[in-house]
Amino acid sequence: MSDSFQSVLDRIAGEIEATPGRGRPADYIPALAAVDPNRFGMAVAELDGTVHGVGDWQQPFSTQSITKVFTLALALAQEDDELWEHVGREPSGNPFNSLVQLEYENGIPRNPFINAGALVVTDRLQFLTGDASGTLRDFLRAESGNPDLTFDLAVADSEAAHGDRNAALAHFMASYGNITCSVPELLDQYIRQCSIEASCGDLALAAGFLARHGIRADGSTLLSRSRAKQVNAVMLTCGTYDAAGDFAHRVGLPGKSGVGGGIIAVVPGRCTVCVWSPGLDERGNSVAGVAALDRFTTHTGLSIF
Repeated sequence: MSDSFQSVLDRIAGEIEATPGRGRPADYIPALAAVDPNRFGMAVAELDGTVHGVGDWQQPFSTQSITKVFTLALALAQEDDELWEHVGREPSGNPFNSLVQLEYENGIPRNPFINAGALVVTDRLQFLTGDASGTLRDFLRAESGNPDLTFDLAVADSEAAHGDRNAALAHFMASYGNITCSVPELLDQYIRQCSIEASCGDLALAAGFLARHGIRADGSTLLSRSRAKQVNAVMLTCGTYDAAGDFAHRVGLPGKSGVGGGIIAVVPGRCTVCVWSPGLDERGNSVAGVAALDRFTTHTGLSIF
């Protein structure tokens, strides 16, 4: 399959180029609104670290909610099942920044990938490490092999200036005792986390531990096989906001999207994939990215189903 990955990526890029309608970049974060929606990159990382790419696969972009996968894994690695006392594992069925369910469910978010849940996970990692965003950055640098991977402070500032909804979520959960840090500290860590810039190649490599059943690039264990399975399962059911069912139907892989236009996907035991194209659909997922991953599983036959 190694030799054919590149030919598959080249074929997908040609098909995407011929497909009209790429969606619109996220306009509620001004620093993201100006990105060309026609940019496209895709990378596949094999278990041994071999990477295949096409298009803008080496172009750094704003990872945004993709980082929630890595923060979840780092928090689980430190406190195991205790984390699930603070956040659930069920699909929400609501937009990623919704406050609706929190009041009904006593400040416990439905899953780690909606904004409320990701705030809780970041809070736990901050409590455990004292520097959640720095811990995440260092992990991504180590797994990707890119020592220059870092925060985009312009994006962070832009998001902080338009972060009232996240602040409301954090304060609401704090009122139920489900936040340990001060809300300003938590928001700073969360926004920095989401502002990390990385390329498709970086992210495909960084997510490799999920394809290797919890084993990091250096051979050490981050998660047990069972814990890695849990992360992949939550990605499948909750990783693409309230479009997770459609994503599972079309793509058939655990995946996590971000409003910067990126999506990572995992083929356990085989490889990881990252695709980037900034034009989003109404649910916040990359239009070309989902289409490319649909084609990837169709052309390769690689799916968990």
